[in-house]
Amino acid sequence: MKIIFYGLTLTSSWGNGHATTYRSLVKALARRGHRIDFVEKDVEWYRNTRDLPQPDFCRVHFYDDWRTDAAPMLELASDADAIVIGSYFPDAIAATRALLDAGAGPLLFYDIDTPVTMSGLRACGRTEYLDAALIPHYSAYLSFTGGPILRELEDSFGSPCAEPFYCSVDPELYRPVAPSSRYACDLSYLGTYAVDRQPKLMGFLDAAAGRLPSGRFLVAGPQYPTDINWRPNIERIRHVAPGDHPEFYSSSRFTLNLTRADMCTAGFSPSVRLFEASASGAAILSDAWRGLEELLTSGEEILLPRDGDEVADILQNFSDVERIRLGGRARERILSEHTSMHRAAQFEEVVARCYRQTLGRVSARPVASAGPSTSSLSDFTHKSGSPALSSAME
Repeated sequence: MKIIFYGLTLTSSWGNGHATTYRSLVKALARRGHRIDFVEKDVEWYRNTRDLPQPDFCRVHFYDDWRTDAAPMLELASDADAIVIGSYFPDAIAATRALLDAGAGPLLFYDIDTPVTMSGLRACGRTEYLDAALIPHYSAYLSFTGGPILRELEDSFGSPCAEPFYCSVDPELYRPVAPSSRYACDLSYLGTYAVDRQPKLMGFLDAAAGRLPSGRFLVAGPQYPTDINWRPNIERIRHVAPGDHPEFYSSSRFTLNLTRADMCTAGFSPSVRLFEASASGAAILSDAWRGLEELLTSGEEILLPRDGDEVADILQNFSDVERIRLGGRARERILSEHTSMHRAAQFEEVVARCYRQTLGRVSARPVASAGPSTSSLSDFTHKSGSPALSSAME
């Protein structure tokens, strides 16, 4: 297939979880033989912090202003077999309308921020990147969040197919590595600052650091206010590049996973950091939320302390043997279900389903109108060269 992504960013991982999520999926799709183009707006914040300016697994196209640059960006999709519009793509609504007017498709919406999106849709019927009126026109809605929210997307907002589409991890990049003294610590946390997540970080990590003044704690990530009163044994690191994440996780005795408020409320919303830490063999402490048990089993593959006191008790009393086993079991579980290749195969199946649905609608019409769509479907199967797609189409 030729696949076009219109997304927030693929080239800069600074201050966002989109880039590594896109990289994992797009790289796997390319390895399965597909041709990928990625469109992102050239904004100063990401331009100055690009850690993958020229990926070798897809072509990246930058634009400055949609009002003047839309034509060549839309032309990229003129012969595409699948078109993906991502959440927080700055001109997602305008791009979707233009692509629909041009008869391009199938269009898929990829929501890496589903709970945030749903809050906007419920409140006023739109967000800055999605108008509720457009949801029925996306052949599939690929949702970062699983669970009950998928039924709401179909029943209340008219999505023809809302699919749980969790983030994934590239096992070639994320694996246990030799620990490093620069990241050695009792407990680490890696994540961009968020107002609604900060009380948890203070309640779990900062409180534990107060209980264990001789321990070492790390908080890594951008955008933290300078006036936060961290404990003296907590070290701040402004940014850890994706290539250093395995070393970061492998050097921590334990690492902390925390979930934003909207995602906790929705449940079934694993972050990419959870998968990356697991694939790196890290022993993970996490807040609890509905759906987590479908990914990792508490007590066997992940630990769920209730407060800073329980975090401190784990750090003091959990043996290294059990800690290593915990991380190893989490790694095995995630690699068995949530690698980038798993997600790429799932993407192929979703696209195949979109084409089957289109063919079904055409087949219900008078025979004279069925020829072009059947030909288009045949061309798609031929071009894809994908065993997964071909078997699904059959």
